[in-house]
Amino acid sequence: MDNWEEEGTGTAGHYQAINNNAEGSSLNGRSDSFAGGSRGRGRGTRGGFRNAFSSGNDDSGNSDGGQGSRWGGGGFGNSGYDDSGDNEASGFRSDFGGRGGRGGRGGRGGYRPGGEYREEGEERGGRGRFGGGGGELDDVGRGGENTAPKVVYVPPPPPEEENSIFAHYASGINFDKYDNILVDVSGENPPQAIMTFEEAAMCETLNRNVGKSGYVKPTPVQKHGIPIIMAGRDLMACAQTGSGKTAAFLLPILQRLMADGVAASRFSEVQEPEVIIVAPTRELINQIFLEARKFAFGTCVRTVVVYGGVNTGYMIREVLKGCNVLCGTPGRMLDIIGRGKVGLSKLRYLVLDEADRMLDMGFEPDMRKLVGSPGMPSKEERQTLMFSATYPEDIQRMAADFLKTDYLFLAVGQVGGACSDVEQNMVQVTQYAKRDMLMDVLKTTGTERTMVFVETKRKADFIATFLCQENIPTTSIHGDREQREREQALADFRIGKCPVLVATSVAARGLDIEHVQHVVNFDLPSSIDEYVHRIGRTGRCGNTGRAMSFFDPEADTPLARSLVKVLAGAQQEVPSWLEEIAIGAHGTTGFNPRGRVFASMDTRKGGAFERDGARQPAVQSQAADEDEWE
Repeated sequence: MDNWEEEGTGTAGHYQAINNNAEGSSLNGRSDSFAGGSRGRGRGTRGGFRNAFSSGNDDSGNSDGGQGSRWGGGGFGNSGYDDSGDNEASGFRSDFGGRGGRGGRGGRGGYRPGGEYREEGEERGGRGRFGGGGGELDDVGRGGENTAPKVVYVPPPPPEEENSIFAHYASGINFDKYDNILVDVSGENPPQAIMTFEEAAMCETLNRNVGKSGYVKPTPVQKHGIPIIMAGRDLMACAQTGSGKTAAFLLPILQRLMADGVAASRFSEVQEPEVIIVAPTRELINQIFLEARKFAFGTCVRTVVVYGGVNTGYMIREVLKGCNVLCGTPGRMLDIIGRGKVGLSKLRYLVLDEADRMLDMGFEPDMRKLVGSPGMPSKEERQTLMFSATYPEDIQRMAADFLKTDYLFLAVGQVGGACSDVEQNMVQVTQYAKRDMLMDVLKTTGTERTMVFVETKRKADFIATFLCQENIPTTSIHGDREQREREQALADFRIGKCPVLVATSVAARGLDIEHVQHVVNFDLPSSIDEYVHRIGRTGRCGNTGRAMSFFDPEADTPLARSLVKVLAGAQQEVPSWLEEIAIGAHGTTGFNPRGRVFASMDTRKGGAFERDGARQPAVQSQAADEDEWE
């Protein structure tokens, strides 16, 4: 996994000569090292590059002068995230950022890995020492003498013109198929679903904004989620990607705020928002912010977004102007609260989008720190809402700690969580033949917007560069790119300037990009849940799409059985070779690719199915329970 949401800058430090006491043939016992180090709460960007200039006898800096510097490492072990993951650096618990570049080694003194890592920012293992240590927030690095450059990037302002605010999807030809999707609601006394937005009894302004947004009728997650939230119930909602989850929680929250006469938020040194929304990536939280701003258009509700990679002072000033709804990534949200700029005494709603990710991949400590922040209402005093496309059993058990005991579980259909509006194809190919296969695929797509998913940041840049050399306009998005570069890449992809976007896995989470016709899994992910999220970038809101996956038997065999199940459940063709691999990998006992109806089921008990608002017995839940082999 690649690091995605980083609180540091996209660049490292700067060059500085560092004294070195190593023995050897160094000309003057010192070398110039890329020393700056990353800053930020957790891991910043890479602390330095190999082969900085050395003062040794060899002009290249590779010989007697030793290695100029080492790659910067991640944050401390207690920062609670994967060093290489593509998620937000959730290292709020650590005062340090990434390690700085390692000082050049004088002479031929070797570096011995496994040396003692000292809190003051230096390592004694080889001859030499660390240069700059990680920075603390946006200020001074504590490890060494050097700090990374201050983040100065300020994003362009959101659109103010009404037509731009209400730009929306056109309904796809399969939108009416949502009416036949099974819905499972479990928990005590769930409220009756609505069939139209009029039944939600929203205020005139909200109804007008819903109409301007192109919504004709609610999707299943909206039919059930809106009345549940309006009834004041905690909710864990599981629905396929592109099914309207964001509107399902924004509309009832805004309606409740308006009905209760929420006061317009004004400038204050400490803001007290009524709503906090948290999501794992910058792009997703900014997308939620724009949706909230759209639905709140013409009301007194002010929405603000905070995330990493942007000048902290700018974000604080935006918050202090007034904030009813605060959207943010975990690290920056905790930072703003920790600085005393946001109080929690008036908080009524806590929303976790992509909740499975928020409680996994190292984010759980941040979430517990957030709900344990001074002034945060207890779970009995606030309303907590969780939305995602998947909820593994262990995540459900963990999520129960954040919800009231009588929370409702809402599961909206499609077998295995994959949308049947996406045509899924599997191609068996070796790792070394993937690049040529990708070229063959892209030659047939023309100007169609295509997302290509890979597993590492380095490969994302490599594939993007290769495609550009082959005269295919391509851009990439991943955690090592600066915030302005990421925003520009998405903008170029959206307008068709670069019809191919190469991305690491986290870009699959929640991004809502119009007219993505094709997804290519150059590398398959390690989990079936991630596969579902990836292919969900196309076939959104009833529109059709295509997904092609390159299956390498040497690397992807553990995923074969889950893939067979997802394909069969979404009425897709299952290649015979994939079935053979699945059976050979796990044996034939209990193999039934059609045994599951929902991506996740309530682990507490069986629910009741609904279609078109009519409750039906959970006749299919037994088959699902008997076939948990993923």
